[in-house]
Amino acid sequence: MNVLLDSHCVLWWLADLPLTEEARAAITDPASEVFVSAASIWELEIKSALGRLTIDGDLSAEVEAAGFAWLPITQRHARAAAHLPPHHRDPFDRMLIAQAQLEGHTIVTRDRSFERSAVELIRA
Repeated sequence: MNVLLDSHCVLWWLADLPLTEEARAAITDPASEVFVSAASIWELEIKSALGRLTIDGDLSAEVEAAGFAWLPITQRHARAAAHLPPHHRDPFDRMLIAQAQLEGHTIVTRDRSFERSAVELIRA
């Protein structure tokens, strides 16, 4: 299974905060490849720069040390995100949804608004 972590799940994993058994199993399954989108790093770094989030250390280095793969943003992703139904107004969430749809990834999230989108989800 290819798993795409929502931004808050990246932070929770790195901080060893509780996730559901299903989410933890998907992330630790040796058959899974776990991805972090460039959109998530972008979102988290913006929140940090605005003082809405404190990030200790190098977030990108921590993601890599956790063994997660990077999912870059491509023009295909950008175009798909722009054409999604207006269920989500958050551009970062729209990008994750588009990426999951195009790449066949399952999103790990606690955000219930993802449920209205045509993507596979694992509740965090």
